[in-house]
Amino acid sequence: MNTPDTDTKLRGPAVWALILTGVASFMAALDNLVVTTALPAIREDLGGKLEDLEWTVNAYTLTFAVLLMFGAALGDRFGRRRLFIVGLAIFTGASAAAALSPGIDALIAARAVQGVGAAIMMPLTLTLLTAAVPAARRGMALGIYGAVTGLAVASGPLIGGSLTEHISWQWIFWLNVPIGLALIPLARLRLAESTAPDARLDVPGTLLISGGLFGIVYALVNANSDGWTSATVLTGLIVGAALVGGFIHHGFNNANPMLPMRLFRDRGFLGINLASLLMFLGMFGSIFLLSQFLQGVAGYSPTEAGLRMLPWTGMPMLVAPLAGILSDRIGGRPVVAAGLAFQALGLGWFAAILSADVSYAAQLPPLILSGIGMALYFAPAANVLMSTVAPADQGKASGTNNALREVGGALGVAVLASVFSAQGGYESPQAFTDGTIPALWIGAGAVALAAGLALLVPRKAKADRTPADRTVAVPEKVPAAG
Repeated sequence: MNTPDTDTKLRGPAVWALILTGVASFMAALDNLVVTTALPAIREDLGGKLEDLEWTVNAYTLTFAVLLMFGAALGDRFGRRRLFIVGLAIFTGASAAAALSPGIDALIAARAVQGVGAAIMMPLTLTLLTAAVPAARRGMALGIYGAVTGLAVASGPLIGGSLTEHISWQWIFWLNVPIGLALIPLARLRLAESTAPDARLDVPGTLLISGGLFGIVYALVNANSDGWTSATVLTGLIVGAALVGGFIHHGFNNANPMLPMRLFRDRGFLGINLASLLMFLGMFGSIFLLSQFLQGVAGYSPTEAGLRMLPWTGMPMLVAPLAGILSDRIGGRPVVAAGLAFQALGLGWFAAILSADVSYAAQLPPLILSGIGMALYFAPAANVLMSTVAPADQGKASGTNNALREVGGALGVAVLASVFSAQGGYESPQAFTDGTIPALWIGAGAVALAAGLALLVPRKAKADRTPADRTVAVPEKVPAAG
């Protein structure tokens, strides 16, 4: 018989924690991409301009990003199980509101509230799971958790396309409601409560970064319709930049900021976080346009479009284990840099061959190359990140990286859609293609810059340089694309 220390099976509370946190994480990660293949149907049903479609994506990713670390702090302060249930309830209610939206403005508002719920719920899933699983079995549990979240990212466009085509776009949101209603009582009964007595809330920091990012993204989204020199756009950029600057100053000078800016003095931490932001900027912005191209220009149904995105979004499920083995042998830095380079080459290849009558056979190689690049990046990125900070800072490092990825996704949709609308539009297949090509080149350039920044990460881990501080890093979740 195996002893508790050597038993590799999950039992009782650990199993329930894995199921509940895994399903909650799947829902939140799915909502980052599930809407992409439904965008043409939403536009046809509810109307709206390109800026409105951008906000259906960005309203979720932006509130998710700026409130994610605040949500984690709320759980530490007032009870992780309690706040996990609160976040789950908000997310479920907002999903129902999104499905019932009578117009595009109501849908955008519901998406923003969904992001609030996800920001409270998501950071607590990993904390609750880690606390419930004994150390000897934690690696297996976190591996399953990461695979489930990765599956959500991979299947998001396909699930969104299938529900949109065979039922209606509203069902991409209705899907969350029965699942959320089932999880809430189970979480109350099956998860243990825990707190961190010394946790502090950084309300000024949260307000500064929320206002700053909203101003910048608002200006980027409305720049082409209102004009770059319009009062609203200039005000958004100037005030947004000033508030972000205030947040940075706050992070350097406050005793307990939500994001300690001292961490960015380490060139490795700076490099991997800027690389992550740029990776998501290029990837999310490109998916936003290409998922619409496959339907509006190539003429595929929503389900067919979702299936044809799988070589890109689903490739990490196949390649990530091999990438993990490779990073163990040669180190994470070259694998991350290579992955970002492959992603950039894939996007550039796509931009080079794109035309209104391009065949799927021609699209397949850049899709596969981009998918391999995504997998090579995701697999070792968490360990590369954790190697740049001392063990005491790993929780904040993980939260910072997740938040910057979501910010990158929101900026990517705003920036690439801005380029698209300046060079093309929805008037015809050729106009859509003319706008998509330069946007993809911008996305490819952003990810290529990310590859260079990844090389700032030192070869030797900080844990190796300070033996007294060595610890086992808790693997980070696969993001929600985001």
